[in-house]
Amino acid sequence: MTGRVTLVAGATRGCGRAIAVDLARSGAHVYATGRSSRQHGRSEIGRPETIEETGDLIAAAGGSCTPLRVDHLDVGQVEALVEHIRSEHGRLDVLVNDMFGGDRYAEWNTPLWEHDLAGGLRMLEMGVSTHLITLARAMPLVLDTGGGLVVEMTDGTHEVNRTYRQGVGPYYDLVKANVERIMMGVTVELAQTDTTCVAITPGWIRSEGMLENFGVTERTWRDAIVKEPGFAISETPSFVARGVVALAADPKRHRFAGQVLTSHDLATTFGHTDVDGSRPDCWGFMAAGSPESVDDWR
Repeated sequence: MTGRVTLVAGATRGCGRAIAVDLARSGAHVYATGRSSRQHGRSEIGRPETIEETGDLIAAAGGSCTPLRVDHLDVGQVEALVEHIRSEHGRLDVLVNDMFGGDRYAEWNTPLWEHDLAGGLRMLEMGVSTHLITLARAMPLVLDTGGGLVVEMTDGTHEVNRTYRQGVGPYYDLVKANVERIMMGVTVELAQTDTTCVAITPGWIRSEGMLENFGVTERTWRDAIVKEPGFAISETPSFVARGVVALAADPKRHRFAGQVLTSHDLATTFGHTDVDGSRPDCWGFMAAGSPESVDDWR
């Protein structure tokens, strides 16, 4: 990836942060954006991680990064970001849309008419509008560069999201269905170009927030299996990040255009593992009816 320029939109924490770090480690220059900042404070998500910390992690890994506070709902800010990238590097090889944070508004097992309307609409803004705005303003630079990759980060396989996901709430379901639909539309519109668009879903991610919810750390995460046996199929954010880097570096990546790929799909295709040497297949495990043992799915 040396010499390539990438934008990871939504890189403050979780998968976005891991993807930004691994892209930089692979040699790319990474523009990492997010709303939580040391200078400006936390976003409405309220978590302590900042975009500057992502830059620090990249620097510690020996990578090159420009961490920037950007609200991807603000068209002007996104336009300024793209112009910044164009003026500094004149190219954009990889765009990763990982913005969301709307899960704080999710109301599980709640029908539409009982769900908080303001929170639901805000979730749609954070998980759908941000992606549309960023694509609308960044794609011209990607196309000018040629041969690029666009990644829409989502939650759930095509099989999972093609029907209503009962239990997650109507707005969360709409967000994830929309992200795949966006990817499908962009793929059609890119058909006569050499730029590839895919959607990628991790499995059960051991994000900063998820670990806190279970009262564990990455070192002690297995302690949470006592409370939630299914957590045994979880994975680190690095698992999907390694897959994104491998896909970005693959000269034949266009064969995946228009597909929804899981972190496990990418691992089996490119031969990498999670940090512990395993290959968790969360979505395969769920499709099999969540059998008691997860050993065959790691």
